[in-house]
Amino acid sequence: MSEWLVLTLAMLAACAVVIVITLVRHRAKGEDEDPSETPDVIEYMTMWIGVVYAIVLGLAIAGVWEARSAAQDHVQAEAQALYEVSERVRVYPSDVRDRIRGDVDAYAGHVVTTEWKSMVDHGRLTERGDELLARLRADVTDYQPKSDFEAQAYQPLVDQVAAVAQARAARADAIGPTMPGVVWFGLISGAVVTVGMVFALQIRRTPRELVLAGLFSALIAFLLFLIWDFDAPYSRGMSATTDPFLTLFPHLPD
Repeated sequence: MSEWLVLTLAMLAACAVVIVITLVRHRAKGEDEDPSETPDVIEYMTMWIGVVYAIVLGLAIAGVWEARSAAQDHVQAEAQALYEVSERVRVYPSDVRDRIRGDVDAYAGHVVTTEWKSMVDHGRLTERGDELLARLRADVTDYQPKSDFEAQAYQPLVDQVAAVAQARAARADAIGPTMPGVVWFGLISGAVVTVGMVFALQIRRTPRELVLAGLFSALIAFLLFLIWDFDAPYSRGMSATTDPFLTLFPHLPD
């Protein structure tokens, strides 16, 4: 099922629940109940609950968005370091250059075609990716420069391979969800309390109030969905992508 379809259904369900409860409550209310006489303290509490929950939602959205951006930065750094290895190795003899560039293409191709799917489906990197990176590291570090020009290029190449390994490790750390379970419990509980306070205000069955109550609940459902979607930086709709690899290595299969 499409994530956008899930979002639409969740928002419609939130609206429907609020409207149905309002209508049922309106039918079951006592004859002496006057919605205009809501105690001031309830209105004050509702206002502050809404403000506090809005701050919590804002912090949660900022946190998952920052994690998603950092995940994309890890991919960019990894692809850029691989590209630097492929370009700087041009000063080496043709056989060494071709071997190292072949290692780079094999590793980048594996990340794009196989490892990314493993990250999305299983939440982990592949052993094959570790092997390909180890082979690249060995071919770069084991070469003995034959001239001063090659010697000047050797250390930067080693540093770029280390940057690939570091970015790969960071990518692995960013695979899992960002938000702990206890935070999700607080977000969902806060949503229930915040929407529930709407009924404490004794809203009436007028079209204007029903529409506002429905839109309010739909907005909270949308924000929770947004947090959930960003919570897994590599595996959901608005996730990090392999575009940096495909941009720097256009010959790789998509």
